[in-house]
Amino acid sequence: MTSSRLTLVDWRRRVGEMYSEVRSEGDREAAWLRWRVARDELFQHHAQSPLLADDPLRGSGLPFWPYDPAMRFEADLVPVDDDETEPRLVDAGGDGTIEMHLTGRVELPLGGTLDVWWLHQYGGGIFVPLRDGTSGDGSYGGGRYLLDTAKGSWLGGTDSSITLDLNFAYHPSCRYNPRWQCPLAPPGNTISRRIEAGERL
Repeated sequence: MTSSRLTLVDWRRRVGEMYSEVRSEGDREAAWLRWRVARDELFQHHAQSPLLADDPLRGSGLPFWPYDPAMRFEADLVPVDDDETEPRLVDAGGDGTIEMHLTGRVELPLGGTLDVWWLHQYGGGIFVPLRDGTSGDGSYGGGRYLLDTAKGSWLGGTDSSITLDLNFAYHPSCRYNPRWQCPLAPPGNTISRRIEAGERL
């Protein structure tokens, strides 16, 4: 038990460092490529990898759509009404119940909006999941994650906006292994357009 907890700490440390390198890299596509290499390294070799031991992705690496610079943008955080901030409770299996509060919305330049959530677990954090037209037909049916700052994924922002880059959309651990139960994208994080950027099946 102690060993698994220490390897989890190491996993989260490495994820945080991976995103720090992304934020400091001026060339956005180069940053994305570095992120992919680091993510593959974690998934293929780390003790906390969600991949099963015989998963062929350990050899091939995780599949992605090609990088698209049009999928990156700065989005203003639009406040929500107080009556929309009731907590959303999500069963996360061994992690207990995750409490999410709607903290705002962002408008996507390509159409639609996404809810931005505040997670009360892990000391708090911004959480932006995405379910789009590829979900179940090109990407995981439960959706992908754009940001989960409680786990280290943060691309940048200000006190009133966040950086979103759909090229960094990634599958949650439950896509690879039933050991995990992940909070999936709710209706306010669902758009009909196919987002052929980021991690795919």
